[in-house]
Amino acid sequence: MRIAVLSRNPKLYSTRRLVEAGEAKGHEILVIDHSRCNIEIEKKKPKVYYKGEQVTDVHAIIPRIGASVTFFGTAVVRQFEMMNVFSTTESVALVRSRDKLRSLQILSRAGLGLPKTVFTNYSKDVETPIKAVGGAPCVIKLLEGTQGLGVVLAETQKAAESVLEAFNGLQARVIVQEFIKEAGGADVRVFVIGDRVVGAMKRQGKEGEFRSNLHRGGSAEIIELSDAEERAALKAAKAMGLGVAGVDMLQSAKGPLILEVNSSPGLEGIEAATGKDIAGEIIKYIERNAEYDD
Repeated sequence: MRIAVLSRNPKLYSTRRLVEAGEAKGHEILVIDHSRCNIEIEKKKPKVYYKGEQVTDVHAIIPRIGASVTFFGTAVVRQFEMMNVFSTTESVALVRSRDKLRSLQILSRAGLGLPKTVFTNYSKDVETPIKAVGGAPCVIKLLEGTQGLGVVLAETQKAAESVLEAFNGLQARVIVQEFIKEAGGADVRVFVIGDRVVGAMKRQGKEGEFRSNLHRGGSAEIIELSDAEERAALKAAKAMGLGVAGVDMLQSAKGPLILEVNSSPGLEGIEAATGKDIAGEIIKYIERNAEYDD
């Protein structure tokens, strides 16, 4: 099978592992920088060009689309879909997952537990949204933030009001969420492929840091999920329409609370914490779903 990994950097851990896992199963793996692709649109003749040459005979793609190039990256994924190429992450689901507010609305409609969240349209009334989530401390997040950037823990009412006023003054769209104290600065990342949980880890923020992202210096260890946590992760990935997903959740007194569903979850942390071949599981998922001739 010919599989293309859409990645801007072939040296990234996740990209390298996908190439290794695919080649180990006897597949031909291409790494294509989606930001350098051209898409040609013509009646019933969709084409993708990379470095001046038409990309043909690809059976499946694995999108590794960064947040900064979501618009064009999604267009490339959509073009491959128009060429009847299987994608581990569908273009519609990719766009949906990158919109934090839309994602939370979808997850809420699916009946999943969430931290209480408030969104306003640059309102000058900053007291009301803070009060609605239970007051300070509370978490304020940029809708476009990634890897823990643009996430602030406001420990007092005054601090929360100041942060909201500053973001509103910059016309930066933010959400206000309740702070789940019992989570203790940790969250759980669950890796879902298809209809199975293939790995899970608990990420703990470094001392004095409430954000647990590994990019922020956090640590990770393997965790055994409760039945409720596993059900929530599978339901969240399904609600978002993602075949491959990293579901982030908090362990709370109210049960699992979904924070986010990531459409391009990194492999390094989860493979290191669990010792599992997650990249190989993604290749198996493609083998089960892509149409190709042996």
